[in-house]
Amino acid sequence: MSGIKDLKKVFGGNTSNARQFGMIATLVVAIVIFQFLTGGLTLEPTNLIALVSQYSYILILAIGMVMVIVAGHIDLSVGSVAAFVGIMVATSMTTWNFPWPVAIVFGLVVGAAIGAWQGFWVAYVGVPAFIVTLAGMLLFRGANQFVGNATTLPVPEAYTVIGAGYLPEFGPNTGYNNATLLLGLVLAAVVVWREFRLRRVQRTMGSEMAPLWVSFVKLAVLVAIILYAATLFGGGRVGTSFPVSGIILGVLVLVYGFITQNTIFGRHIYAVGGNSHAAELSGVNAKRINFFVMMNMSVLAALAGMIYVARAGASGPQDGLNWELDAIASVFIGGAAVAGGIGTVTGSIVGGFVIAVLNNGLQLMGVGSDKVQMIKGLVLLIAVAVDVYNKSQGRPSITGFLTRGLRRDKDGIAAPAASIETSTAGRQSGVGSTTDAPAGAVQPNGDLTDVQRPKSTTPN
Repeated sequence: MSGIKDLKKVFGGNTSNARQFGMIATLVVAIVIFQFLTGGLTLEPTNLIALVSQYSYILILAIGMVMVIVAGHIDLSVGSVAAFVGIMVATSMTTWNFPWPVAIVFGLVVGAAIGAWQGFWVAYVGVPAFIVTLAGMLLFRGANQFVGNATTLPVPEAYTVIGAGYLPEFGPNTGYNNATLLLGLVLAAVVVWREFRLRRVQRTMGSEMAPLWVSFVKLAVLVAIILYAATLFGGGRVGTSFPVSGIILGVLVLVYGFITQNTIFGRHIYAVGGNSHAAELSGVNAKRINFFVMMNMSVLAALAGMIYVARAGASGPQDGLNWELDAIASVFIGGAAVAGGIGTVTGSIVGGFVIAVLNNGLQLMGVGSDKVQMIKGLVLLIAVAVDVYNKSQGRPSITGFLTRGLRRDKDGIAAPAASIETSTAGRQSGVGSTTDAPAGAVQPNGDLTDVQRPKSTTPN
């Protein structure tokens, strides 16, 4: 039994099991299936490079969308905002002669202004985000066509590097793109460093550690995957390599993953989404959280729009159509809860890649766009239904596992999800309680007590 328990730790911790990584397994299975059905085309270097380049802007939208949904809102305007910012940036370069770096900053400022506008109505006026962003979808779609006269507007070639550019080539001829190989080696080194740093921290804190062989097996698998991916992306046709848009996406995933999981601001987003009233009683400024979440979404939509225009080489009136649907689907397939309070950046990226692989694989098989839409709808429904069923049965989902790090005991060690109910009951009975904070509240150190299932307290 001890050997089986140790083997489970390879997949992510003391309480993890295969179900907690169901979405990652789904992605791997989808890749394997389409690799077989397409005769090996799915993992061809050229196809992988195109896949990352084509879907990077949708995944960027998913990063912002998961924060919006965790906070208990929805944003239907992201496609229109991306299109409007795209035409404004294109106009600034071709008509107003802005240098392309200045045009990018200008686009981000426009996105922030749009986000502030929508965030004001949501946070301070109290209009539901669904209505505000529905109005924004119509408003900025029309503004895109008004500014661009419903025609395409080309952009300078230098600007296209952020959407159609690749890592540069340098050094000796190895048969691969050396920059991509170097990127793979750096990522592998970071993975190794993080694993042994975690073991060192666990040893210092006196926490239970997995056997050393578990770490070696985990590292062997992860490093092999990273290096294999590096050779695939670096082995494409001459002049191509890992896309610049993929680098931008990776940086955003790291930054926003850290913000949502390791900062008080990120924890406040979960608190507001789980129980806004209890969060406010605990001192969280819910209006400010809602405002910045909506503004951040529009900034990322602006970035996604600029990347798309750079890849296409021009801005057009049809840019951004249905982008919001793919972004929302990525978040829910990644395990977010419709009611808010649950979801992760990592899960949303995995969900987005599931959709990307599904789209790409079906296209390689020659499936029509009508059938692709039908299949995507069924996948979304089944994925959410399975996650809801698992939660209703008390089974852990991948999102539940990834967000359990938000709940920490008084020593700062992540508490198992199963202990949440016990700790809540202890607070209600007055046993083992060090504070009278209401259920769903945020402690002074920024930790959540119980944002998913708030319960009313009764006097002893």
